[in-house]
Amino acid sequence: MLYRFIRPLLFHLDAERVHNLVFSGLVFAERIVARYPPRPWSHPALVQRLWNVDFPNPIGLAAGFDKDARAPHVWPLLGFGFAELGTVTAHAQPGNPRPRLFRLPADGALINRLGFNNAGADAVAQQLARLQRTGAPCVPIGINIGKSRVTPLEQAAEDYVHSFRRLASFADYVVINVSSPNTPGLRDLQSEAQLRQLLAALASENTAWAQQQRRAPRPLLIKVAPDLSDEALASIVTVARAGGAAGLVATNTTICREGLTSPIDEAGGLSGVPLRERATAVVRTLFRLAGDTLPIIGVGGVFSAADAYAKIRAGASLVQLYTGMIYEGPQVAARIARGLVELLARDGCAHISDAIGKDA
Repeated sequence: MLYRFIRPLLFHLDAERVHNLVFSGLVFAERIVARYPPRPWSHPALVQRLWNVDFPNPIGLAAGFDKDARAPHVWPLLGFGFAELGTVTAHAQPGNPRPRLFRLPADGALINRLGFNNAGADAVAQQLARLQRTGAPCVPIGINIGKSRVTPLEQAAEDYVHSFRRLASFADYVVINVSSPNTPGLRDLQSEAQLRQLLAALASENTAWAQQQRRAPRPLLIKVAPDLSDEALASIVTVARAGGAAGLVATNTTICREGLTSPIDEAGGLSGVPLRERATAVVRTLFRLAGDTLPIIGVGGVFSAADAYAKIRAGASLVQLYTGMIYEGPQVAARIARGLVELLARDGCAHISDAIGKDA
């Protein structure tokens, strides 16, 4: 409740400046919780094992908030059951010129054109190695990798492979981001031919890495755009199955501006409430196409337990949020997880698996 009084003050400041201020506090907290890790919030109805990874609850932090993996131990403190770090690229890059992050309070939305600003895979790997000397985070960690802006599209596979090679040791799963609208040409990698080539290169590297490290291969997930046709989604499912992908993340931000009430003319990806229904529809389509062969992480417009539950019933096994935390406050993940337990009980579901895909 306190956040509702603080939020108007924060919203008077530049959005990226507030993000940096808040994140500085989380980085400070990281120093403490890395040594004294909090137990993740959990409930027997919410515990799942996917890709041989145990998730204490299904609410995760979406990629984009902790781009440089500076606070990997903090997220269970806020109620998250897992966290996805990045997007990380092979080359360090500053991202797009500021301003590049915009709030649309009347719509419960954000527009961002950050452009994969990050320190690069080598630096992020060094950071994670340093932060994990005291122990690994107590919730699963995904790492989201994307193409460097300076890398030509025809060399994208080598770019992703470099990031995977440097970061796989720190990840419980790795997400192949081919759907951000803020790197020119990136979404072309969602085409069948391009995606098949990229996935083959990463799957080969994954096998080689696992043999060298004597560890299990990392689950590879593909993050898709919400603006694809059903035919394009079917093509991605076909390639994902054939290429050994372990799951899908649906969805990234949208370039659509339909239905907005805020008068704004800014390029970038739109997230939040206006994306909610489309993202859920994409989850439903993917679940109908793939069933339980490719578990789905549902993302887009998750502000409440009801929003998360809708995505679960559409076919998502896990759910992520980012914009919801900006609008609802730092304890939103814990509130949503507790609310899910109540919704499952209301509908006579003993476990979250009983609800996955029921409305698909």
